[in-house]
Amino acid sequence: MTNLDEYFEALPQWKTAMLALRKIIQKSPLEEELKWKQACYTHEGKNIAIIGGFKHYFVLSFFKGSLLSDPEELLEFAGSNSRSAKILKFTHQSDLRKLQNVILQFIQEAISIEEQGLKVPSIEEINIEFPQELLQCFQQDPELKRAFTQLTPGRQRAYCMHFASPKNEVTRHARIEKFTPRILAGKGMNDCICGQSKRMPSCDGSHKQIQTNV
Repeated sequence: MTNLDEYFEALPQWKTAMLALRKIIQKSPLEEELKWKQACYTHEGKNIAIIGGFKHYFVLSFFKGSLLSDPEELLEFAGSNSRSAKILKFTHQSDLRKLQNVILQFIQEAISIEEQGLKVPSIEEINIEFPQELLQCFQQDPELKRAFTQLTPGRQRAYCMHFASPKNEVTRHARIEKFTPRILAGKGMNDCICGQSKRMPSCDGSHKQIQTNV
């Protein structure tokens, strides 16, 4: 019996549910080890996620959860002062069956974030200059504003730079209109939207092959 097996065996509560969560995570490329007296999951030595059990719920916590795409707003910050870690909270074991694919998608994106070397921006780096045209669109479309502010700071900054670069106001508005569906879907400028990329969440050009075959 490994240290991890002993850890799960000794859980005072949520034992069956957390073992079920463990089995889902084991379908991913993550490696499993015991850290801080908890089950921690890593990729090439980088911490990706950790399992935790509490009185009324159990969680899968992502160390860089604030960088994950979360259009359905399933993740929440681990604490009031947290800026990086976000948790996926479960109150019933049955939640795992409904969210299994979501869990694996979050894990795959978290791995990609580490492979790209992305870091959670410091407070000083979060300040983003919004183009006036985008602010006007926010006033007309509150849903667009909500979706945009849910994007990671890096994705927001990329959009703002792209929208602000044309000198012509008409072109700036056209760019915002073009990317609005992508923003509403919780996607960054270079994120995959066809679901066929081998480098999720980034686009690897697979959509071009799909268009060719249509």
